[in-house]
This record gives sequence, structure tokens and C-alpha cells, in this order.
Amino acid sequence: MGTMKLASGSRLPEITLPLLGGGTVTLGNVQNAGNWQLIFVYRGLHCPLCKQYLAKLESLKDQFLASHAEIVAVSSDPEEKAKAMTESTELTFPVAYGLSIEQMQDLGLYISHPRSPQETDRPFPEPGMFAVNAEGKVHLIDISNTPFNRSNPEELLETVEWIQENDYPIRGTYEYSGQP
Repeated sequence: MGTMKLASGSRLPEITLPLLGGGTVTLGNVQNAGNWQLIFVYRGLHCPLCKQYLAKLESLKDQFLASHAEIVAVSSDPEEKAKAMTESTELTFPVAYGLSIEQMQDLGLYISHPRSPQETDRPFPEPGMFAVNAEGKVHLIDISNTPFNRSNPEELLETVEWIQENDYPIRGTYEYSGQP
């Protein structure tokens, strides 16, 4: 089974992952009613661009929270690598680890093999961002097949605020039924 495209306006597949520091997170389930959940899938500890990106998210964390948007970062890394990433970037928002290949496929992510054993020791997801609105529906989807193309965090913050303020609908929901 290959990667399937996630439907805009749908609910995320039921994926519960362990969190660094204990507990679990279920993707798409916000902690505080009325909030959005922004899920950032990163490639792993081996990715220098992910380190920069996660550090940028950390710098905007309070602004996202003020906009009723909870952040969670997710990778396929095992606990020790996720912990090393969190420590090296001084992250204070939730970080989940252990995303499986099947779960990556369920989310519609691109998956890459390591280029060498020095890079990492397992297939890993390319970047993805899922913004789940207060009703639990996927409002924004951004997936990439490379480490380079991903949502600009400042622009994403402005977008979430604008959508909330203007009650902007979920886009991309057209389903082809054989009729135009």
C-alpha cells in the first residue's frame, strides 16, 4: 500500500504517540477546547534544516498559543534521538516520537530512505504540517517531498489568525464524481 492523500476537511487518522517527558498525544485531539492543533512532522535528528525550523517554531510558540493554536512536533526518531533534538533546539512544546511507516502513510507523508548509514538508520518522513481546527477537522495541509519546502512559520501564524478571525472555510474539498 502506498501513500494516500489525506482529505481536506477530514479528521486525522487515529494516531497516538508517546511524548518526551511522559504521556501521549493523539494527533488531531487538542488539549484545550476551542484550540487548534498544529502538527509539525520533522525528518529527524539528522536534519539540520529541521533543527532550524523547530527552533523558529519555539520562538513563535507563545504567539501560536495566544492564537489558540497548540504545537506538537512529531518524528519517527526513537526516544533518545527525539530527546537529543529537543535538547539541542531547547524546545518547550510537546515532542512526540516513534511515528511508524504505516502511520506516515496514513498521514499521506512522503517517506525517504537514508542516503547513508551516517545520515540515519531507518526510513523517515519528509516534512509535513497539519492544522486541525477547533472542530477537529484538517483545515490546512502542507506536505513536502524534500527538507527544503515547508510552511513559513510566521506566515502560518498569520494564516491561522486570519482564518479564525474571518471564519474562512476549509478549501480543497471538491470530490470528482464524474460530473463537472
